[in-house]
Amino acid sequence: MNSSSYALNASSSLNYRDSPSAAVAKNVIVLALGFTINYINGTLIHTFRKHQIFYLNPRYILFIHLVVNDMIQLTSSISLFVFTYIFYQINVAFCCFLITLAIFTTFNTPINLALMALECYIAICLPLQHAEYCTTKRTYVAIGWIWAMSAVSALSDIVIILATEPVELFYSTIQCERDNLFRHPIIVKKKEVSYLIFLIGVLLTFMYTYFRIFFAANKAKSAKRESKKARNTILLHSFQLLLSMLTYIATALMQALVRWFPKQYLIVVFISYIIIYIVPRFVSPIVYGLRDKTFKQYLKKYLFILLQF
Repeated sequence: MNSSSYALNASSSLNYRDSPSAAVAKNVIVLALGFTINYINGTLIHTFRKHQIFYLNPRYILFIHLVVNDMIQLTSSISLFVFTYIFYQINVAFCCFLITLAIFTTFNTPINLALMALECYIAICLPLQHAEYCTTKRTYVAIGWIWAMSAVSALSDIVIILATEPVELFYSTIQCERDNLFRHPIIVKKKEVSYLIFLIGVLLTFMYTYFRIFFAANKAKSAKRESKKARNTILLHSFQLLLSMLTYIATALMQALVRWFPKQYLIVVFISYIIIYIVPRFVSPIVYGLRDKTFKQYLKKYLFILLQF
């Protein structure tokens, strides 16, 4: 949950001095990937807004919330990447804002995926109760609770900083990395405990929903096709979860890779950033944008129209 981790690594890599051409190439690659992903996600949001069939369906509401969340996370991560190269150090208040956005959205992702898995479970295993349990109102309330839980975690860190650091800190500049800003021992310990609790809860949810759908498919052969599709969707969500969890170990992973390949430090850090922070954002459009027949039908239409301009 450390979407600004690259800032420290990029800042450190500046000590190795990327050549001007390499620095430009890296920023162009990152910006191009970010623009492409956000373009696709923007098209998904446009498709969602244009058709009532989507925004009255809890499944698509949760999906589009995940897409919006990905866009915010990707934008904050890329902003930190670019600002690190351009400014090296940035204002602490602005850094705090970007990191808080990254923390919010990273925290939201696994919880949103768990809710999507639960919706699949109810649709397959409790079809008669699906309309009662999975209403649009309850879905928006659930999304509100996701942000509320993220707020409790992220804003409490800011309260601790305000209570333990001088106000002048927010007028200074810093290498914008979470561990440089949220460094109080209480924050570090709270982060470890909250990560563990949420990850265990989310993993148990995925295991429970997957196996319940699996057993339901064996009992009802008529529902086997839908159950198989739901199981595959949950497996894809699990893959998304695993990719999103890379941010939890980003710093340790990068440090290990640098120890293994010290001579390729700059390349290792850059590739790690792409894999940890950029690649996972490609998965959401694939799960529903390309796999879901209804969404795919409308999405292709808008993609082609926008590409003509």
